[in-house]
Amino acid sequence: MTATAGPNDAPAAKRLYIVGEKGIRPTGKGPSAAQLREAASSTDWLYHTHDFRGTRYSPLDQINSSNAGRMQVACIYQLGSTETFVTGPIVYDGVMYVTTARLTIALDAATCDEKWRYSWEPQDGELWPNNRGVAIQDGYVVRGTADGYLLALDAADGRLLWARQVAKPVAGETITMPPMIYEDLVIVGPAGSENNIQGWVGAFRLSDGSPVWRFNTIPKAGEPGFETWQNDPGLPVGGGAVWSPLSLDTERRELYVPVTNPAPDFPAHLRPGKNLYSNSLLALDVRSGRLNWYAQLVPNDDKDWDLTQVSPIIDGMVQGKQRKLIVAAGKDGIVRVLDRDSHQVLHQTVIGTRLNEDTPITPEGTRYCPGILGGIQWNGPAWYPTGNSLYVPSVDWCATGKLEQEPRMIPGEMYLGGSVELDENSQGFVTAIDAATGEIRWQYRSGQPMVAAVTTTAGGVLFTGENPGSLLVLDANSGKLLYRFNVGGSMSGGVVTYAVKGWQYVGAATGKGSFFFGGKGAPTIVVFTLPAD
Repeated sequence: MTATAGPNDAPAAKRLYIVGEKGIRPTGKGPSAAQLREAASSTDWLYHTHDFRGTRYSPLDQINSSNAGRMQVACIYQLGSTETFVTGPIVYDGVMYVTTARLTIALDAATCDEKWRYSWEPQDGELWPNNRGVAIQDGYVVRGTADGYLLALDAADGRLLWARQVAKPVAGETITMPPMIYEDLVIVGPAGSENNIQGWVGAFRLSDGSPVWRFNTIPKAGEPGFETWQNDPGLPVGGGAVWSPLSLDTERRELYVPVTNPAPDFPAHLRPGKNLYSNSLLALDVRSGRLNWYAQLVPNDDKDWDLTQVSPIIDGMVQGKQRKLIVAAGKDGIVRVLDRDSHQVLHQTVIGTRLNEDTPITPEGTRYCPGILGGIQWNGPAWYPTGNSLYVPSVDWCATGKLEQEPRMIPGEMYLGGSVELDENSQGFVTAIDAATGEIRWQYRSGQPMVAAVTTTAGGVLFTGENPGSLLVLDANSGKLLYRFNVGGSMSGGVVTYAVKGWQYVGAATGKGSFFFGGKGAPTIVVFTLPAD
């Protein structure tokens, strides 16, 4: 199995649209669109961040602060692959769905018995072969691929229903993010800012993958925002990728999109202006893709400070007023709480080291913190409503950037406009933040980056993992370590909790992570529960 490939390595006979041999309609069932809208109260794990509001909070309380120390392994499933494993598991009606760059697998969520597996045969060159998981509805299991395809499988048996190429590897585009399914739409966008893609997010029909709408995160000539790119017309510019989960206010039918960095990465002086809509929270009408509003949180970025998270969506009291809120966070290491009505940042919390944040990158070199791999990565904040707290995994890792004299856009290579050298040492945190004030309540420090998911529950506990390979259970109120288990592989993917036949389980993805964070181990799912006695 080839782990990486370039856009020029495409198979000779590329099919842009593929129809399953037995048709495009699934025989599997559920969850319904109504169940997904109500997922916040579900004891399943129906969306990448548990529910459309992105709370990463489960109402389950069987595992709690008094008994979490008694957890034990229920089962283990090894995927039999050597790929990276940053999947966020999805669980519905006792079945768990996980992915690698090419594999999609359904497991019994209580026993780890394999139900089916599907292996995608690439139709084009693969870029950045990471995959963060599936979306499900009405018997469809939908995911993206490294060669730019959106595909749907039958939840019943894993057979291919349809596959459509929606992103173009030759243009530097690849799909790593978990899609969102809302009613009859699948919503997804391509990664690849460092490849100078012309970013976008779009909606496609669940029934066959046909396009419905597209919003250009890097505006084209004549579109609003184009005037904020004041570069020389001869300089290639772009970016604006989407590679982390979306969130959705179903009452307003408002979709929230985290847009990442502009390109070229470092020489911001060559692209004067705000560079919309890079590093912006976009609020779009979910049915039409029309822009309702936006908040650009890092304008004219020269440090690769992607906005990566636009959740959770919560309601609460801030500054003496009950408000509708949304949380935004990114690689600049700042967690911001915004008012969804006024669109203003109400408060913000800095996590980790800040150095030379306003100092430009120079040809001689500028050391800055957080560096290119710092801050909040692909797993974002979880909410604990009982304590009105946010829990955020983060990376504290500085770097030194150096500008090139003349940025060169070379197809198939990263378009950084410079070079970067990471510090030798790094660390990570899980930080508990008061959602009303932004004050830090407690921090758990790890000797390596914290990039695994964080999940909270009504039992007052927090599940997460450390990159060296330990599942952690912390007390949500105090941060006290309640349980640690060495899973044998790095933890940089999802950690979810769910119930099967009334019994609570915790599922953790372990194995080699994203290229940049390295790690160890083959893709493995480890499931935990309490002893039956």
